[in-house]
Amino acid sequence: MQNENPVIVGLDIGTTKIVAIAGRKNEYGKLEILGFGKSDSSGVNHGMVLNIEECIRSIQIALDSCMASNPNLSIKEVYVGIAGHHIKSIQTRGDRVLNSTEDEIKKEDIDALIKDQYKTFLPAGDQIIDIIPQEFTVDTISNLTIKDVIGMVGVKIGANFHIITGDKSAIRNIHRCVNRSNLSTKDLVLQPLASAAAVMCTEDLESGVAIVDIGGGTTDLAIFHEGMLKHTVVIPIAGVNITNDIRQGLGVLRSQAEQMKVQFGMALAEEAKPNAFITIPGLKGQQPKEISAKNLANIIQSRMDEILEYVVYHIKQQNLHDKLHGGIILTGGGSQLKHLIQLTQYRTGLEARIGLPNEHLAAGHTTELLKPMYATCIGLILRGYDDFENNRMRFISNNSEENTDKEVEPVGVFTTMAKTFEPSVEQLLQQEFGNMDGVNSTPTSTVFIEPNGQLTLDNFESKSASLFHPQPQMQMAPQGIHQEKVKSRSATISNIFKTVQTKVIYWFENIDDQPIDRH
Repeated sequence: MQNENPVIVGLDIGTTKIVAIAGRKNEYGKLEILGFGKSDSSGVNHGMVLNIEECIRSIQIALDSCMASNPNLSIKEVYVGIAGHHIKSIQTRGDRVLNSTEDEIKKEDIDALIKDQYKTFLPAGDQIIDIIPQEFTVDTISNLTIKDVIGMVGVKIGANFHIITGDKSAIRNIHRCVNRSNLSTKDLVLQPLASAAAVMCTEDLESGVAIVDIGGGTTDLAIFHEGMLKHTVVIPIAGVNITNDIRQGLGVLRSQAEQMKVQFGMALAEEAKPNAFITIPGLKGQQPKEISAKNLANIIQSRMDEILEYVVYHIKQQNLHDKLHGGIILTGGGSQLKHLIQLTQYRTGLEARIGLPNEHLAAGHTTELLKPMYATCIGLILRGYDDFENNRMRFISNNSEENTDKEVEPVGVFTTMAKTFEPSVEQLLQQEFGNMDGVNSTPTSTVFIEPNGQLTLDNFESKSASLFHPQPQMQMAPQGIHQEKVKSRSATISNIFKTVQTKVIYWFENIDDQPIDRH
């Protein structure tokens, strides 16, 4: 069964990093990661491509790293995430009179109603990315789902729609970068939806949650209520802004500011020790500079407060502040800041937790892949499988992994290959019920940061250590329950990705994509 499943590749083009992950579902409905690569992002600012040549080079490095991790892997097409402050969303209403009042409503009638939304008036230069149907009505009966409507009889069918739009030029630039990296774009996926698919469960979709993905250049927000996507927004403030604030406020180099943020930063200033200092060596013979950990935390908290104010504003704008019983799920690289959960709960009045993609991954992967910063890329793979399992566009994958009898030792950052295996009962239970708890709280002391960003630590963890230390926990459950959980996960992902079958990729066919003048 595994060999029949396609190899899906997600490509997350971010402001600070570009990640390429190749995965394939096993017979237990979990993703086995076949390749993993990442690179520092260049030419991208706040989620938008500004320098195509630099972005192409960064994409190529990530792809080369991904394929180097598995020499048997061949990548020809990818699912690409899209974000940026040009992303907007609008709410519309559509109605359609049925041809016959005696015939049952068919899926074709719903498709026609959805396609009518492409006639919605948009500002000049904008392009529809996704059309997501919400509540349906048949005559005077309201609050129906697609499943409820199909088979009913009525005179008029209507629905509320959530339409996501983006700037044509920004979309075109992303497509060109992928195309000129010798890849084809299978589809563009809104990053908040991809992140939501990776970290949400069925209970979250039912109870109502807000997904807050704090990336390098943007913070993506997706609000779900009563099983439907209610609102999406891309906030152009994220990790890069925090780094710049530290650089300007403390008078340090950008690389030093980034390392201080990652290694010692915390979102709640009152938790910082007043007697802890970070020593920065002086430039060109100048005296070393001591930075107070308390001042560092104050700078970080100020910017995080601003991001959370935007989150609260958009939740209240939808009148959902008292209806999101699932609270807020924090994900993305920025969610790894210490004490961010406490600050989020204090500022929003809602419960908060860290969203991790581990539920969808097979056991045996490196802890690197279980970090929240990879939720978007894992979600892109899940989107591909949603297309495959629902046979959208007569799904055919051109990616492949050649089967060889010879074991190949992978190289690069991805050091643990997740091949097909027959799991024991203990491994199966770990796959289904393993979770990740806790944030490591490290004692504070004087730390020396070199001008190149390297750290000299005293009683601190190494630079490469993660703030998250996954500790899978075993819970007993009846055998065979994994089949029901597989179905539940697939249904949840499909509900998150309820989009029209006409993909934005079709729009690319009409783009005059001329080669770049390299002179």
